[in-house]
Amino acid sequence: MVGASAASAVQQMQKREKSFGIQMLSVQPDTKPKGCAGCNRKIKDRYLLKALDKYWHEDCLKCACCDCRLGEVGSTLYTKANLILCRRDYLRLFGVTGNCAACSKLIPAFEMVMRAKENVYHLDCFACQLCNQRFCVGDKFFLKNNMILCQTDYEEGLMKEGYAPQVR
Repeated sequence: MVGASAASAVQQMQKREKSFGIQMLSVQPDTKPKGCAGCNRKIKDRYLLKALDKYWHEDCLKCACCDCRLGEVGSTLYTKANLILCRRDYLRLFGVTGNCAACSKLIPAFEMVMRAKENVYHLDCFACQLCNQRFCVGDKFFLKNNMILCQTDYEEGLMKEGYAPQVR
């Protein structure tokens, strides 16, 4: 049996990702223009992006797969095999797919998931398997006999087994 919170499961997944930050900087009029790492031209725009210790035009820092402007889709980019990628394409190309422990359907690598021990779940499937109560961030859940249970169903199960849970 494992007791945990829904927030800690999401945090564990996010810690495993290798990513780099993107900073949007205002260009100061009295400074020498910086060169863009994407097109090698001087950046004369009002704003520039700094990522991977280089400077970029907003239009030049793009995902190598889908061409989305990385400064617009978030403050993070991913790199692998000399590619600069958005999160979705990074996970699509290099992420690990698996099956949901609740519904057994495939979970695409780019999809957000919940984890409990070795089990991985779609967000929609991460619910008490007795009463179907969905968990919110911070809610307690229990994993007993490989089933996700809410606190109420877990405690009722303990009562039927002949002993009361310890409240801490």
